[in-house]
Amino acid sequence: MDLLSGLMLVRRLPAYFADVGKRLIKSPKVYIRDSGVLHSLLGLGTLDDVLSHPVAGASWEGFVIENLIAAAPFGTDAWFYRTRAGAEIDLLLQLPDRWLWAIEVKRSMAPRAARGFELGASDLGAVEQFVVHPGREPFPLSGTTTAIPLTDLMERLEALA
Repeated sequence: MDLLSGLMLVRRLPAYFADVGKRLIKSPKVYIRDSGVLHSLLGLGTLDDVLSHPVAGASWEGFVIENLIAAAPFGTDAWFYRTRAGAEIDLLLQLPDRWLWAIEVKRSMAPRAARGFELGASDLGAVEQFVVHPGREPFPLSGTTTAIPLTDLMERLEALA
């Protein structure tokens, strides 16, 4: 795993440790950084093959995470957050100004923020909360969370640089 990580073929996304009085999952999440390599290794040659495969959601999540980390300003730290009670944030970005952004990734045209996402973002004091979806338009999900296309969130991050 160290070799694959060193060759930048896989990303080990570390767990965020915070003293929030909850039992946290501490082992890192592992993603194949290039979704094309992932699809090739699985023998998925067409878009229909990918979309009908059980890996489609995880592939989309890895693709989104890679692109958001690449778009984030220099000095941004990235983690995921999960408690044993079920609060989970797919990507937690701490920007150079120290603000936390909580990001959930959903491969659905009608995404919604899970209760565990909202709880985790609240526990950590995230100043921005997003659910990235494959659609083309942003829309509010709650008073604190916005559903947003990947390209829109990338542009927001790039504008901070």
